[in-house]
Amino acid sequence: MMKKIAFRINRYDPESNEGSHFEKFYLDVSEQKLGELTVLDALRELKEERDGSLTFRHTCGHGSCGSCAMLINEKNRLACKTHVVDLEVDEGSFVEISPLPGFPVIKDLVVDDERFFDHDSQIMPFISGKNTVDDLEEERQTPGELDRIMEATECINCGACTSSCPTYWDNEDYLGPAALVRAFRWLEDSRNVDRNSRIGILDDEKDGVWGCNKVFNCVEACPKGIDTVAIIEELKRSVITA
Repeated sequence: MMKKIAFRINRYDPESNEGSHFEKFYLDVSEQKLGELTVLDALRELKEERDGSLTFRHTCGHGSCGSCAMLINEKNRLACKTHVVDLEVDEGSFVEISPLPGFPVIKDLVVDDERFFDHDSQIMPFISGKNTVDDLEEERQTPGELDRIMEATECINCGACTSSCPTYWDNEDYLGPAALVRAFRWLEDSRNVDRNSRIGILDDEKDGVWGCNKVFNCVEACPKGIDTVAIIEELKRSVITA
């Protein structure tokens, strides 16, 4: 038995005068296939069989790279990890897909994430340790030291949390939840030596750690289940006690 699944996809072509608009697509899916069909699977099939101009990002297909983050039924999600059957699409309703909010749109579901990754680079995403290329030695961590940063290491930089943040929408210089979570990961790594450089970047009333207003959108949006607000609060304590 086949089931017709309806999709309502936001389209935008910078070379067209149409502007941003929605287009409807339909897929006939068998009951057996429906249980395994992800939104990414559906998008790929629509592109291959219905409209080759449909544009979106994807890479790994199993929730590790973060490139397929988009707004699906009004929630930021990874298309590769979102099963169509879980969206409970009834007859007459649609799976609605749009680009991540808060980012400029390049085409269709592809956004310009240059500012997002620029903010990530600002927080110095690397271990600032004592070793040099000419004097490398192994630096071990205890299980407790690793446990302190483990949750933050789960961040895949998909942008789902940051694009859901009202502060990020209003202030283009605010680092955003993803950058702050990753800042905690590098600052609190037991192998890190230079804390002051990052503290100076983070200790800013509007653009740094104090810009977080604890709306909790980021927690709901994170596909990895990271408690971003709790980590940012812990980062605030690190800044105070530095």
